[in-house]
Amino acid sequence: MAKEKMDYMDVSPKQVVSAATACIPFLENDDSNRALMGANMQRQAVPLMNPEAPFVGTGMEHVAARDSGAAITAKHRGRVEHVESNEILVRRLVEENGVEHEGELDRYPLAKFKRSNSGTCYNQRPIVAVGDVVEYNEILADGPSMELGEMALGRNVVVGFMTWDGYNYEDAVIMSERLVKDDVYTSIHIEEYESEARDTKLGPEEITRDIPNVSESAT
Repeated sequence: MAKEKMDYMDVSPKQVVSAATACIPFLENDDSNRALMGANMQRQAVPLMNPEAPFVGTGMEHVAARDSGAAITAKHRGRVEHVESNEILVRRLVEENGVEHEGELDRYPLAKFKRSNSGTCYNQRPIVAVGDVVEYNEILADGPSMELGEMALGRNVVVGFMTWDGYNYEDAVIMSERLVKDDVYTSIHIEEYESEARDTKLGPEEITRDIPNVSESAT
C-alpha cells in the first residue's frame, strides 16, 4: 500500500491495554487483579442524571467518549447557527484560495430519552452555543455518561477509609443520606411492557385495571 494512503499515529503505552484499563490513573502502581476489577466495573456503570468527569484522569476520557459513538461529532468545520435540545444546525466553513466562505447547512438530530438495550436512558445534550466555530470531529453533544466531551461514569465525592461501628465490615460501604436526597447517583431506567387485546368469540378483550369478578365495594 502506498504511504500516501496510510495514516500515521504516534505509539503510546496506552495502546497495550484496553480502553477501560487505559482510563485507570497510575495503572503501573495497581495490582493486576484490582486493575481487572476496575476495568470490569467501568463496563457495568449505568448513566447518571448528572454525571461528572473525574478530577484525576489519564487523558483517555475524551478519546473514549468521542469514539464511543454515543456523542454527536461535527462532520465538517463550521459555525453553529442554531441549538435546541433535539437538534443542532452548523453552517459549513469552506476555504478556497485562502478565502473562507460559508457552505451548506448541516443538521444534527439528537436522541432524547430513548431506551437502550440494557434498559437505561439514552439521552444526548448539546454542549455548544450559537456562534461557536467547531472543527472536524469536534464533539457537539454529549451522550450518556459524558460531561463536556469527556467520559463521566460517576461523581467526585469525598471518600473516607475508616471504620464506622462495624457497618462497613469487609465490602460494605456507608453512604451519606445527602447523596440520595440530592440525586447524586440517581439514574433513569426505562422499561417497556406490551399487552395485547384480541377479538374473541365472546367479544373483544378489554384492558382495564379492575380486578375480574370482584365488585368495586370489595376493593
